[in-house]
Amino acid sequence: MISKGIPSTVRTMSKPERRASRRCKITQVLRARPSDPASDHFEDVRGTLSVSRSGVYYHSNLKTYEVGMRLFVTLPFSEDPTAVNREYLAEVARVEPLLTGNYGIGIKLLMEIALQHSSHSALTYPHQ
Repeated sequence: MISKGIPSTVRTMSKPERRASRRCKITQVLRARPSDPASDHFEDVRGTLSVSRSGVYYHSNLKTYEVGMRLFVTLPFSEDPTAVNREYLAEVARVEPLLTGNYGIGIKLLMEIALQHSSHSALTYPHQ
């Protein structure tokens, strides 16, 4: 039974568990930004609350997330010039309003797009 007046994001919390893989409660920094150039641009850098092979959950104060929205997600994300960042195409699967005024964001990783190397980093090899 669906109750009227309750946002769909709240109703989805009562659904049975659908995750295929176990989640680890680890914190990694991620960067999320919309993949659709027609969307309002944002760049959200957050720490994850849980991660699995196919999904990530984190909290955000941004109201721009919508279920079904496609994102470019860099995970783990670092601004260190020697870091290697992995970028994924992802889809927002869940947006939960939280009592704190923030939102719980659940995203599904669809595919890995690229390894990102900093343009400032250079590989050096010892002289032989």
